[in-house]
Amino acid sequence: MLKTPIHYSPDVETIDPDEQETIDGLNKTFSYIVEKTYEDLGHAQRGVHAKSHALLEGEMVVHDDLADEQAQGIFERGRRYPVIIRMSAIPGDPIRDSVSLPRGFSIKIIGVDGERLPGAEDEVTQDFLMASGVAFSNPTPVGFLRNTKLLAATTNRAEWAKEALSKVLRPIEQALEAVGGESALLKGFGGYPDTNPIGDRYGTQAPLRFGDYIAKFDIVPESPNFRALTDQKLDESKSPDLIREELMAIFANEGGAWTLRAQLCRDLEENPIEDAATPWPEQGNPYIPVATITVKPQKSWSEERVTVLNEQTAFRPWHGVEAHRPLGSVMRARRAVYPVIQDLRSQLNGCPMHEPRSLPALD
Repeated sequence: MLKTPIHYSPDVETIDPDEQETIDGLNKTFSYIVEKTYEDLGHAQRGVHAKSHALLEGEMVVHDDLADEQAQGIFERGRRYPVIIRMSAIPGDPIRDSVSLPRGFSIKIIGVDGERLPGAEDEVTQDFLMASGVAFSNPTPVGFLRNTKLLAATTNRAEWAKEALSKVLRPIEQALEAVGGESALLKGFGGYPDTNPIGDRYGTQAPLRFGDYIAKFDIVPESPNFRALTDQKLDESKSPDLIREELMAIFANEGGAWTLRAQLCRDLEENPIEDAATPWPEQGNPYIPVATITVKPQKSWSEERVTVLNEQTAFRPWHGVEAHRPLGSVMRARRAVYPVIQDLRSQLNGCPMHEPRSLPALD
């Protein structure tokens, strides 16, 4: 029997009095990354997830057999939504794929109803930003700032050294995983497995409000062809953009589906809100399927898609509805940092952002 899920209330969050100082440091560090890539490349990139692997259009269908505790927020039984998906690499500079790093999977759901979050009042979208794994690399923004400073110091520098380090770290991480362990630090500095990202598992890592409750989300491959790509090795040394090229070849001929799942908070000690680095135990509290996201065969990369979905579209955790309010210190930091990065990138590139109200017509 599953424990009764914890009801959401504002007092589940605890704000550190020094939180703003850390956020100021993150703003400064990420601004440096954006300005550095602009100086080196002549084009400002995102502060994180700069390199896109695929830009997709699809549909999300909410399952019609959800229990009441799962049919929360935008997840009304049987509801259908158009979606935009951006698959990416985590660094703030568009590094070659032979430096094997964690991946991102961002979903923009279009046409949602409900009370809007602050700063998103005129929008009709709900964004879920996910990355490799179910827990964040640091429990709070303090550690996030420390690691970000290390990454900022290497932005767009000595790519050959990063590639060499990745070759060393990958087998070490694989050996750890073979005996049931893993290291977020090794993965974050080049030891991530060189697998096809279509078959990977991604999670929000930090919690969100889930209507009356609280949850983390993940996404896993559902269709047999996508599941077959789990742990499929890629020889990333063949091309600096091998992942993008591999995904282009797959999506040009095949559609497929992922399952979006929710893990409800059922114990505030085992399922902490403010510690994003602690995975919520899945024994006795599994991720439960709530929706299916389907994509048809399509161009996953084109000049038009880059312009519309990569350069003119922002993915932010606070694009959404109050029923899915991001929770915890890491999410609060993202609320402050993401708009600063977005505005700086828009200013440097002379390219304003456009939050879609419908699925764009693309080639």
